Amino acid sequence: MAEDWSAVAEAMNARAAELALKQKEIAERSGVSLAIVREIQQGKIQRRRNPRTLEALSIALDWHPQHLISVLHGKTPPEPPTLTADDPLVPLLNTIIRELRGLRAQVGTLANRLDDGNRRKD
Repeated sequence: MAEDWSAVAEAMNARAAELALKQKEIAERSGVSLAIVREIQQGKIQRRRNPRTLEALSIALDWHPQHLISVLHGKTPPEPPTLTADDPLVPLLNTIIRELRGLRAQVGTLANRLDDGNRRKD
């Protein structure tokens, strides 16, 4: 079956606009390089990618991990699993999210300090 990279680009661009995410944010959330995010979103370079790349991008865009792979192959994407408030995973996931946000803030603070230190040396 043919791969439809333009459909992947359209899906990613629509979802990024819906979530108000920039390419850099998608790259950061997915762990995929900014260059690859650009290539896929622009649809100019259509070549085989590691399925984990599309899975990471799907997750970063708050979709089911197989969403973009399904789009690529012209299939209906699966719905993401839904959690209810009484699901025991919800408090655990909320704790993980809080911890990650705290770590992100600490990394940002350290990066700013490094930038400030480098500017002073110049």
